[in-house]
Amino acid sequence: MNQMAYLRATKTGIEIDLWVQPRASRAVLGPLDAGRDRLRAAVTSPPVEGAANTALRELLCDSLDVSKSQVTILRGSTGRTKTVAVTGPPEDLLARIRALAKPAPSS
Repeated sequence: MNQMAYLRATKTGIEIDLWVQPRASRAVLGPLDAGRDRLRAAVTSPPVEGAANTALRELLCDSLDVSKSQVTILRGSTGRTKTVAVTGPPEDLLARIRALAKPAPSS
């Protein structure tokens, strides 16, 4: 799939569609979940009182080398499917996300 529907450049940065797994054994961003056309994100926090959303923002900050103020959850704050905006140079952010989004090998 050439067109990456899960990832969009905007005037101020990028938007990413994510599939979030709370209570994971370790926090990791990627790979692409091709069946859902969303980037996978695993966080160790439970989905209680915003803990998983906070952990997701921290994971994105660490993975993309941006500050917390640059990451905003646009949609899906109470579900596993989320859309997140990240402000910054779109070209740099897109390159970082593409490197993390390599599909997992088929089993």
